[in-house]
Amino acid sequence: MAPSQYKFQMAIHDFQSARQKAAVQEVLARITGRSTQLLSYEEVAQKLRLQGRTERGIQHIPIDAIVGSVGRYTDFTRTFLPRSRQNQQRWAGVKAAMEDGAGLPPIEVYKVGEVYFVIDGNHRVSIARQEGFTAIEARVIEVRTDVPLTPDVQPDDLIIKAEYAEFLEATRIMELRPNVDLGVTIPGQYDQLMSEIYMQKFLFEEEHNGDISLREAVGNWYDAIYIPLAETIRDRGLLHWFPNRTITDLYIWISENRTSLEKELGWGIQSNITATDSILERSVTAEPGSWRKARTATRYTDRLFADILIPLSGDQDSWDSLEQAIIIAQREGARLHGLHIVDSEEKVTGSYALMVQKRFDRACLESNVEGKLAIEIGDITKKICDRATMTDLVVLKIVHPPMAGVATLRSPFRAIIVNSSRPVLGVPVGATHFKRALLAYDGTDRAKEALFVAAYLAEIWKTHLMVFTAVDGTRVKADTQDYVRRYLDIHEVDADYILGEHGAMDYLKNTVEKRDVDLVLMGSHGGSILRQVVVGSALDYMLRESKTPIFICR
Repeated sequence: MAPSQYKFQMAIHDFQSARQKAAVQEVLARITGRSTQLLSYEEVAQKLRLQGRTERGIQHIPIDAIVGSVGRYTDFTRTFLPRSRQNQQRWAGVKAAMEDGAGLPPIEVYKVGEVYFVIDGNHRVSIARQEGFTAIEARVIEVRTDVPLTPDVQPDDLIIKAEYAEFLEATRIMELRPNVDLGVTIPGQYDQLMSEIYMQKFLFEEEHNGDISLREAVGNWYDAIYIPLAETIRDRGLLHWFPNRTITDLYIWISENRTSLEKELGWGIQSNITATDSILERSVTAEPGSWRKARTATRYTDRLFADILIPLSGDQDSWDSLEQAIIIAQREGARLHGLHIVDSEEKVTGSYALMVQKRFDRACLESNVEGKLAIEIGDITKKICDRATMTDLVVLKIVHPPMAGVATLRSPFRAIIVNSSRPVLGVPVGATHFKRALLAYDGTDRAKEALFVAAYLAEIWKTHLMVFTAVDGTRVKADTQDYVRRYLDIHEVDADYILGEHGAMDYLKNTVEKRDVDLVLMGSHGGSILRQVVVGSALDYMLRESKTPIFICR
């Protein structure tokens, strides 16, 4: 047998082997659901509205990035294995010629995004892949597209890509905001974005009593609505919880759930951070310190307390908490969310609940503060903690504070502190204006949350700040005071530093009284429950004995 004929017969054998591999791939594709089909250039061009071609000359292109063909996409699998016996003679002839060292011309391809479609040279690509080549010489014609295509694109992805192309054409957002990336991984998402844009257009026209173009509405929506929430998603690292999803996927998911939450709660959610936290905490467990970390980046550009929860029993003393919340809302521009909890359906519309509703509405109106009261049936502690996730702060009248000994575990107020995902401001007697605050700092993560709030009040509210640190033997425990000094120096906050002596709990209470402190900031319960029961907790002691509002951070 002549050498050339032998090479041809070996090439026939290689073709048959490649066909068997193609058959195995297709069986596996049915099991895994992942397509082995090449993409059709004609279909891609139609769906993505491809336009404008530019000659890029002869280049070496990565073979793995060749994902489709012009006209012959049914002849080969995604890895360019032959699917039909009809290609045997042609395939074997090309392979034998390549092995003989025949000078074959470069293949011709269209480049779209980061992928390539074969115009001429499908068999050469197929053989090169089977031989383990990583690149091949090609004459490249680049076709412009605003929709990114990468080598991992699947046929089903074209539905999403087509929707993206339609969205980009309708909005012209790439002309307004070049390099914008609004890619999604689920079909049907761009209708939601278009609805938001048209709503933004409507609201803008209503507010300004005039028409604006869709182009202007797109820019307003992207800058004022999309970007703030997208930055929150990125800054919080939330994609960690949602692998294989994009920022726009999560933006749409949060927007949709935000609407559902507002309907469920009966009130609106102002802050992007609050909305994001509220929705995610129903899906994933919040990490310690997440409240502080979420707000660190926006403390200078956004208020710290945009939404405040005020549980109200309706008793005379409970209105102290509303008075305190109003003072904070007036300073922060916050919205108040009242909560009255009853134990039966009849009491929801009863005269007592109606009285609470009217008094709450009147107080908000007279104070020029936005507020809304919700009346719910259920367990008081659970309802408060559930609603807390939708706000930034819980302002609560101190009723039934934790007692000494094992009785501390039966305190409803303690249960709210332990289970609330938000800081709790306990109001014992009357409201104050936070002119003179004392931070009780012990170096724990909870105390660092309190330090964060204390620095904010000193910077923004101009509150006079004192830092109380208990002495552990002859030294301050773990150099906690030095840490506070450095932290406050960075934020250019001045403070008075006080070292607690023996009998730190009494000393703390006496310091608060002697120095006319009108706000105490503390971390919540730490250490083992046994220690809290046997030795006692400084927080429980202050809740029982102090007449000053206490800001408690978890």
